[in-house]
Amino acid sequence: MRPKVSMRRALDDPQLLGTAIPGVSWLPWRVLLIASMGERLTDSERQVFTELTGRDVEPLEPVEELWGIVGRRGGKTRAAGTLGAYVAGLCDHTAVLAPGERGVLPILAASVSQADRAFNHVLGVLEHSPVLSQTIIGQVSGIIRLNTGVDVEVRPANFRTVRGVTAVAVIADEVAFWMIDGSSNPDAEILNALRPALATTGGPLFVISSPYAKKGELYATYRRDYGADGDPRVLVAKGASRTFNSTLPQRVIDRAYARDAAVAASEFGGEFRNDLEAFVSREIVEACVAPDVLERPYSPGRRYRAFVDPSGGGADAMTLAIAHDADGKAVVDATRERKPPFSPESVVEEFAGLLKTYGLSRVTGDRYAGEWPREAFRRHGITYDIAGQPKSQLFQDFLPLLNSRRAVLLDNDALVSQIASLERRVARGGRESIDHPPHGHDDLANAVAGVAGLCIRNIPGRVTVSPLRI
Repeated sequence: MRPKVSMRRALDDPQLLGTAIPGVSWLPWRVLLIASMGERLTDSERQVFTELTGRDVEPLEPVEELWGIVGRRGGKTRAAGTLGAYVAGLCDHTAVLAPGERGVLPILAASVSQADRAFNHVLGVLEHSPVLSQTIIGQVSGIIRLNTGVDVEVRPANFRTVRGVTAVAVIADEVAFWMIDGSSNPDAEILNALRPALATTGGPLFVISSPYAKKGELYATYRRDYGADGDPRVLVAKGASRTFNSTLPQRVIDRAYARDAAVAASEFGGEFRNDLEAFVSREIVEACVAPDVLERPYSPGRRYRAFVDPSGGGADAMTLAIAHDADGKAVVDATRERKPPFSPESVVEEFAGLLKTYGLSRVTGDRYAGEWPREAFRRHGITYDIAGQPKSQLFQDFLPLLNSRRAVLLDNDALVSQIASLERRVARGGRESIDHPPHGHDDLANAVAGVAGLCIRNIPGRVTVSPLRI
């Protein structure tokens, strides 16, 4: 990557990027972008740089990675759009591209719609520059083609989709929330797949995110590389929303702190949350999985239990888990997950049929929707029992089974992902809860935790058949 013009000059020139992030309120981002390109700062800019990065001096050479850990409304996405427009439109990549090859500037986020917003910022910066607007030779949904030989593209945050491209830069948006599914496709795998795509171009990896829990690559990079002792080629900046955007009304922030100080400290204060921690590691969950076992058939010698997490077909899935106990282990035999939209009555009919194949005439579930689940299952000859414990307690009781490997799970990625993504929260007053992260789901995990507890719990009148083969 060879800049045709310095970042400082581009940000000063209204014909280039001078209108992208102008004015005093954008000074922190201008300082970071200039420093990230290896350019020298002024004495006053260096003071801002030190406040944001914990480093006394700027890198004086282009960094490989720029991480911005910034509160909400701090201008992260606009700054990313400015950097993307600079690399795509004002840098020469011909020396690192094969004849006929086009460089790619992928934009990734937790969802395509979120990546679209960052994409639109890049497009907006390009279109409002008298010079850079002339570089656009085509624009379709999710792709901007430039006459510089670069395509700006929205890409799913998936380690498989970023392989095989020659990236001139990468914008990774809201990385703290890439782990919301706790999946086999976490933030670390995606970023590790992206870095080789940048290896031959020297382009920057620009990671922006508001902070969240003390886990994942965002927190690990902050712990490792923030401040003077960090990797000099990895620049980490961190700050509150108003540090990066002085125009944000203080009253908005004050109200947020009054409502919930822990949440506001993360959303606007730029701080990682102290009231959150991972419920269980993915490694522990995977150790409980029976490889290649997707479902176990009915066996007459076993005592089965079932737990359902009902749903009305709106936002949540409706799930069912069937299990038996074998020598003190809760062995999951079958699961079902029906994602919305669906007909609740049809799903109840399907689940009732599966329950009967395992010789079951009873199922346990929570108090969802009052009498509806009981009536719906009763019509199919199944008695619906109300669970005696709330969801958080079911998960709490499930943890010792996972840690001791007394839970034997099916080889189901969705199940493993949901369990691994669970978070333990401490509310004001010290009350703990266990739940899925924002925008995540735990319906399948809830059903499995519930049925595991039924298998292990000493229930009066229960019959245990031993020994049994798993």
